[in-house]
Amino acid sequence: MYVTNLADVAGADYQVIAADPPWNYQDKAAAGARGASFKYPCMSLADLKALPIEDICARDCVLFMWTTGPMLADGSAEQLARAWGFTPKTMAFTWVKTTRTNKEWFWGMGRWTRANPEFVTLCTRGKPSRVSAAVHSVIKAPILAHSVKPAVYRDRIVSLCGDVPRMELFARGDTDDGWDRFGNSPHGIEDPRTRNALQDTGR
Repeated sequence: MYVTNLADVAGADYQVIAADPPWNYQDKAAAGARGASFKYPCMSLADLKALPIEDICARDCVLFMWTTGPMLADGSAEQLARAWGFTPKTMAFTWVKTTRTNKEWFWGMGRWTRANPEFVTLCTRGKPSRVSAAVHSVIKAPILAHSVKPAVYRDRIVSLCGDVPRMELFARGDTDDGWDRFGNSPHGIEDPRTRNALQDTGR
């Protein structure tokens, strides 16, 4: 199921939430239109905090949230998790990126130093259970289209938490893999028909 309004799934009691927030970076990287704001509609931290995430979560729930170095350093990632009702616990995954040929390390723009990895923080609400102790934290995978994440991270979440009701927030497209998804459009967040309009959050 793909939804464009979180009010449509209020009370769904998802036990797992995976989120790839469209962080709003201060440096717009306008040269070559490389920055995130040129790829999809970004949201302020205040607007992200206002999303009714607690309305769709089970009492015991795990949040897996994608973030980057700047958002870890300035506390934005922690602030957002707590605003949604979760307590940060650990770093679930670190995606170490290779080039598309998978032969060399990929180097992005970064801030001060050229950057490679992206991170997924693990945050909890209530007392969720882990079903496997064999899930590894490092993901080595090639870069994809801008902001698209390697599918293996979703497989690892299911291995870690079980085949439970789960929602992916700010999803880029939809597939029949057991995840419900929320985003601008099932065609993908870069769909030109929706890229310039933020979704109605139901509030």
